Amino acid sequence: MNEKTPEKAGTAGTAGTAGTRGRLGFWQRLRLQVLLLGLIGLPRWLGLGALPKQLTRQGRRERQGRQGRRERQGRQGRRERQGRQGRRERRQGHRFPPRTHRGIVQLLALALMAEVATAATTLHPPVGWAGDESAFPLPKPYFPVTTRFYTDPDNPAAQWVRGNPHDRRATVIRKRIADQPQAAWFTDTDQGRVEAQVRQVVRSARARGRLPVLVAYAIPHRDCGKHSSGGMADLSGYRNWIGGFARGIGASRAVVILEPDALAHLTCLKRRQQAERYAALSYAGRTLRGQAAHARIYYDAGNSGWLPASVMAERLERAGIDRYGDGIALNVSNFNATRDEVRYGLSVLRELRLPRLGAVIDTSRNGAGPTHDHRFCDPPGRKLGTPPTARTGIPGIDAYLWVKQPGQADGCAATAGLFVPGYAFRLTR
Repeated sequence: MNEKTPEKAGTAGTAGTAGTRGRLGFWQRLRLQVLLLGLIGLPRWLGLGALPKQLTRQGRRERQGRQGRRERQGRQGRRERQGRQGRRERRQGHRFPPRTHRGIVQLLALALMAEVATAATTLHPPVGWAGDESAFPLPKPYFPVTTRFYTDPDNPAAQWVRGNPHDRRATVIRKRIADQPQAAWFTDTDQGRVEAQVRQVVRSARARGRLPVLVAYAIPHRDCGKHSSGGMADLSGYRNWIGGFARGIGASRAVVILEPDALAHLTCLKRRQQAERYAALSYAGRTLRGQAAHARIYYDAGNSGWLPASVMAERLERAGIDRYGDGIALNVSNFNATRDEVRYGLSVLRELRLPRLGAVIDTSRNGAGPTHDHRFCDPPGRKLGTPPTARTGIPGIDAYLWVKQPGQADGCAATAGLFVPGYAFRLTR
C-alpha cells in the first residue's frame, strides 16, 4: 500500500490543507500585522501624539518660534498671548478637550487589543479543532490506556535481525523497530492460507495477553495498479477471501484496518468498479461484524492531505461504516504529522455524526512529518513516530498505531513491501 497522491492536492475539509495546517496563512498574517500596527500607531494617526508634546519635533519647532516672536515683539504681551491662545485653539480644535481625546484613544486601543486577541486565538486553533462550533459529542478513547498491542515475533524487522545478528545496525533495529508492536498485513489471495495465517496471529496474541492489529488488503483493483497492485480478481473472490479472514479471527479480540486506500482511490475506477468497491467494503464490514464479533473495525479514510472531510465521510457512509464500522484509520503508510491527522480525523467524525465512532492514526514513520512536497514513496529524512499506544488523551482518537511496518519499502527504494535495513536504520536516527 503505497500510492498516496492526493486526488485534490492540498485539500483537507474544514480543517484546512496539510501544507498550511498548524501555521498562519498569508491573509491571516496580514490581518494580524495590520491590527498590531494600528494599535501601535493609533495615537499618531489621530494627531495626538503618544509622548508629551515638548518631546516631539513639532513641539520643539513651535517652542522655538514662540520664543523668537517674544524676542521680536518685546512687551506686546497681551496681543502675543492672545495670538498664542488663538493658535492653540486652532491646532487643538474646539470639539473635545485634551482629556476627552485621551479617553477616545484608550477606548480605541482597547478595541484593537481585543481584536488582536480574538485574531490570535482564532488563527491558532487547539489540537482537535475541526471548525464545527456545535457541541457534537466525541467518545472517550475506546481502549484502556493500559492496552498492550501485539508484537509479532516474525515481523519483517525481526526476521532480518535474526538473519543478520552481527550487522552493526542489528541492535538498533531490534530495539527501535522489531520489538515494537506493529500491524500484520494479509495480502495472500488464497482464502485457506489467509484464514490460517490470521488464526495463528490472533491465537499467539491472545496467549501473550496482547491485542493484535490486522490489515485486510486484498480488494480488487488494489492501489489502482501501481506499486502495490494486486488483490482479488473480482467481487465474488473478495467475498470468499474476507469470509476466510473473518473466520480466522473468530471469537478473538482484534483491531482490523479495512482496505487501506480503497475509498480514497475511488476516482481511478470506472463507475461500475466504484459500485463494486462500495459493495465489497460493505460486505466486508457486515461479514466481520457477524463472524468476528469481538473485532473492532476501522475503515481506512486516507489522510489529511488527500480529500475533504465531507467527501470522505460520504464515501464511508456508502461503504457501510454507519452500519458495521467502529471507526476510521488515518495516515496509513504516510508521513503526515499527528496533529494534522487528529484535526482531519475529528472533522470526518463530525461529518459522520455518529458518536460511537473513533479513529486510529498510523504514527510509524511520521516523527519528522512530511517532506515539503509531501512525497509519499520512500522519502529521505523521515523518522519513527510515537510508539503504539492507547494513551492519546484526545476524545475520538482511540490509539496511535504502527500500521505500516517501518523499514518496508514503498516501491521506490526497493520493491513495495521489501524490508530494507538501510532505510529502517535511517528511520531510527
